[in-house]
Amino acid sequence: MQHTPIKGLFAAPFTPLHPDGSVNPEMIPVLVEKLIADGLTGAFICGSNGEGPNLTISERMAVAEAFVGAANGRLQIWVHVGHSSIAESRALMQHACEIGADAASAVAAFYFKPSSVDNLVDCMAQIASAAPQLPFYYYHIPMLTGVGMDMLRFLELAGQQIPNLQGIKYTANTIWEFQACLNHFGDRFNILYGFDEMLLPALGAGATAAIGSTYNFAAPLYLDVITNYEAGRMDAARKTMNMLIDMVRAFVKYPPIPAQKAIMHMLGVDVGGCRLPLVTLSQASYDALKSELEEIGFWEALKTFTSTTWSDAVTEA
Repeated sequence: MQHTPIKGLFAAPFTPLHPDGSVNPEMIPVLVEKLIADGLTGAFICGSNGEGPNLTISERMAVAEAFVGAANGRLQIWVHVGHSSIAESRALMQHACEIGADAASAVAAFYFKPSSVDNLVDCMAQIASAAPQLPFYYYHIPMLTGVGMDMLRFLELAGQQIPNLQGIKYTANTIWEFQACLNHFGDRFNILYGFDEMLLPALGAGATAAIGSTYNFAAPLYLDVITNYEAGRMDAARKTMNMLIDMVRAFVKYPPIPAQKAIMHMLGVDVGGCRLPLVTLSQASYDALKSELEEIGFWEALKTFTSTTWSDAVTEA
């Protein structure tokens, strides 16, 4: 498969839920319009932030269909197809291809875990082969899967066994290994960085693309960091990045996904609550988080950059 270089930011959207916990597909077009208005390159759906492991297979398929339909080619849609069952992952991979997704990605199995890099490659090869014409990315997130292996060795072996492998969604703080993956194989693979709060050091390591949760609501500020970095305005890049780090520090005092869903609500985009074991923020926590974000200047900074072209869609929803 021909390599296609990737540049820009991909949000990891929240899966909107009704108050009863059922999926709310009517909100998905609203999310898509916001991501497009905010200048994002794509959306990585049904991953950690999209609560993919908390959804049924049929729900994941319905969510994927809704995102692909709403995007209509205006925004790349990458579907996370990872599952503890390789058979289910293969079904999700095939479905992603059938509905016209731009790429698919999978985490390592997180119950019975791969025992070696070779074993991990064999697992990913089975998943990717379910739709060999669809670009495939390994989703490296050891903090959640408990599978942390040599990613250089993975690329070396997987590059030989998985024809549609395009790279890695690299969500780990081992920036030195991320840099090695970027440079060791020339331009053969896309390595997208996954820790939002480390975007600036990732750019220094050579990153051209990133996937993250806070790009749902703060993408214009991150894009400002990238613009300033590329122009050599390092003081300006660091200043905005420092404020974004303060923003992350504010919400990680709470369970991160419920806290970020609360931030979306503060912006007028109601993506609902969460499913157990995740728990929606209490009103007291919601108010405290909103106040802290105001104190660090987040709302004022965001107002400077954010487009309002999607506001009518929010009102209608």
